[in-house]
Amino acid sequence: MGTLSGIKVVEFAGIGPGPFCCMLLADMGADVLRIDRADHVGRDPRDPRTNTTLRGRRNVALDLKSPEGVAAALELCAAADIVIEGFRPGVMERLGLGPEVMAARNPRLVYGRMTGWGQDGPIAHTAGHDINYIALTGALHAIGTKAGGPVPPLNLVGDYGGGALYMALGVLAAVIEAKRSGKGQVVDTSMVEGAASLLTPTFGALAAGQWREEREANRLDGGCHHYGVYETSDGEHIAIGPNEPQFYALMLKELGLEGETLPAQSDRDHWPAMRARFAAIFRTRTRAEWTERLEQKDVCFAPVLRMSEAPDHPQNKARGSFVTVDGVVQPGPAPRFSRTPSHVSRGPAYAGEHTREALLAWGLSPERVASLMAGGAARQR
Repeated sequence: MGTLSGIKVVEFAGIGPGPFCCMLLADMGADVLRIDRADHVGRDPRDPRTNTTLRGRRNVALDLKSPEGVAAALELCAAADIVIEGFRPGVMERLGLGPEVMAARNPRLVYGRMTGWGQDGPIAHTAGHDINYIALTGALHAIGTKAGGPVPPLNLVGDYGGGALYMALGVLAAVIEAKRSGKGQVVDTSMVEGAASLLTPTFGALAAGQWREEREANRLDGGCHHYGVYETSDGEHIAIGPNEPQFYALMLKELGLEGETLPAQSDRDHWPAMRARFAAIFRTRTRAEWTERLEQKDVCFAPVLRMSEAPDHPQNKARGSFVTVDGVVQPGPAPRFSRTPSHVSRGPAYAGEHTREALLAWGLSPERVASLMAGGAARQR
């Protein structure tokens, strides 16, 4: 009975941030119903067990190009608190599933729209991906190396940080407001704007003259010696971040540099030389040896683990940070709640796996469900 128990969400099938947002809501107890395409039934592009962001909800397959399928989708949305879609601007309106149509049936509905560029603007109609959206914010330019140029930070900044998390925050805030006002609203989530929002402190530093727009020239972008990644003697890596003076002093002691006459920690002119000294020292031991030496000390240290290694780290094991669902190891629900804990209620589903049971559970009559199935507007795997 998670924190969002009793909240009903309809998700129109998409990729990337929309499913990730719905996974978060499902983990927290929301009843999330994913509407998949009817022609995907029996043709799933991959084993859903490994499509981990689809966990926690039932899957209904509807033909949204048929009037009967659209009508069924509208019935489901009339019973929902939240609808989430991730199509290009105008697609849902052309299907007859736009927010105005749904609000007429369900005035309290919160309608979440996920796009890269936003619902309007001169390039809102064009295709894009995470890398394009974060390029428009300054984030991509800031991440990388002097020699190699910008480096895509996976799709964590645009899709999931700027998209899914801001969508989750937005729709839940709108649900709280709707309980006061009795009125729903549209939540327009742009991955560009979400990623830009994540840069708010960095823009402040830029305005204050504390951030240089050259890569590897700042404290948090690998420019300084005390916040970065170092190779160890076995070809692995460790990460350090003792920014605070007291932590930095402890790191100097552990590296055998205590008592030496060294430049000030914040002296940018000496960062390259200090980085070279740190690098030489860190190459004298293996990752495991540095972990044993530093992990229990206040030096802001961690080994750089592969994803396959992360679940076995003692901290992650002690916290149960990773779970196994349908035989697939994956990160567990986050954050933690003391009284209403989140959990993974079910594994990812095939397209149309729950069509019959879910339509009935969401209030459609047996006769209505039978009619939809007979006419092909709804399909059961």
